[in-house]
Amino acid sequence: MSRVDTAWLRMDTPANLMMIVGVWLIEPTLSVAEARLRVAERLLQYDRFRQKVVEDAVGAQWVEDTHFDIDAHVVPETLEPQAGQTPLDALKDRVADLSATPLDMRRPLWQIHLVENLEDGRSALVVRVHHCIADGIALISVMLSITDGGKAPPKRKRRQAEGAEHDWLGEALIKPMADLTIKAIGLTGGGMAKSVELMANPGQPMVEGLEAARVGMQVINDAASLALMPDDSPTSLKGKATPGKRVAWGEPLPLDEVKAVGQALGASINDVLLTCVAGAIGEYLRARGEDPSGKEIRAMVPVNLRPLEQAWKLGNRFGLVPLVLPVGIANPVARLEAVRARMNELKGGYQPVLAFALLAVAGLLIKPVQASLLNMFAKKATAVMTNVPGPKDPLQFCGRTVKQVMFWVPQSGDIGMGVSILSYAGGVQFGLITDDVLCPEPDAIIAGFRPEFEKLLTLALMLPWGRSE
Repeated sequence: MSRVDTAWLRMDTPANLMMIVGVWLIEPTLSVAEARLRVAERLLQYDRFRQKVVEDAVGAQWVEDTHFDIDAHVVPETLEPQAGQTPLDALKDRVADLSATPLDMRRPLWQIHLVENLEDGRSALVVRVHHCIADGIALISVMLSITDGGKAPPKRKRRQAEGAEHDWLGEALIKPMADLTIKAIGLTGGGMAKSVELMANPGQPMVEGLEAARVGMQVINDAASLALMPDDSPTSLKGKATPGKRVAWGEPLPLDEVKAVGQALGASINDVLLTCVAGAIGEYLRARGEDPSGKEIRAMVPVNLRPLEQAWKLGNRFGLVPLVLPVGIANPVARLEAVRARMNELKGGYQPVLAFALLAVAGLLIKPVQASLLNMFAKKATAVMTNVPGPKDPLQFCGRTVKQVMFWVPQSGDIGMGVSILSYAGGVQFGLITDDVLCPEPDAIIAGFRPEFEKLLTLALMLPWGRSE
């Protein structure tokens, strides 16, 4: 197991398990037998999903599970709604419970739970994968490969031809997912991947002359920024994390409307969405009697460092950048301008590469020292946030339509909130996973996203016709 993947393996705590959790809502209903057959045919073509983890004093290894049993990995779920609770709310409670339930270390570290009959002729797939297996961009590739029309990963070769392309996911699906997170940061997967490779091979000349000096100064500045970042503004969302979780997601916003608002206000789609996130969190704090005026919270945002054609190789190849959310600005226009300024500050930096290197170093350390090193990120942030552009058209799975998709990445240390933004099939939706003590009502934040968007939509409609920026 690589050093970075080992770091993720050892990062589990009672309060925060290092699992990526996703939900698919599927129509019409799907049987467990059909799901097991598809998973066995497609997912198990990836060696990693047939391997378990064996740890020793040196590190960890991937070892074939000679007793692999598909029935233990694709399992039926029966929901038990409480009095007055809808099946969808019961599903959210169950997803929260599963997010706080460790995977069986005696088996490969993944599991798929199927609710065959959720409601209104729908089924729900809940997927749990330990982060040591792969990062988000790789798992997107994996999950697409098990949909109808998905292709198997290419066979490994000792030496691949120069310039060879892996087109097994097709232009229509993988290209929209080029970055694990915010494109507007300006850090493309390919460019940052080259930086990672060059750092891993110091014998290769990285740059020359004045460019070398520029890069060197940027790296020094970014390293200082990471080390000297002040702790986050104190709010009720930050504190000692506990094992309990809450999960929430809402109905999608029309992507065309989000694009139109951005164009009208001279902002990117991501600027608009992040402005809504900051506004919804700020209103949640106000409703709880807290005054967020003048406060900002920091979200650690994953940035893809992997060339897309290598996504099938799994493992973790991403860095982190700190994005500041101006939750204390009530005025939506002023908040949008602040978000745009924060995004511009992140462009062109090397912080993701430095964060990746830090994780690699952490994988070499004993667990207590690793925890101390990685808690640096947790102390500086209130949330982890991902923003993933997904397929424009609905996916098909076993002849059914995947109507809605949501996922959450884990939080480390004492971080108690994970924010997910996902565009899929013409819509954009928000999801939250929170600590049940630090944020017991994530649905209240989810409910605030649409009103915050409608404020921006109203402002856009009030602009003179024909305005362009």
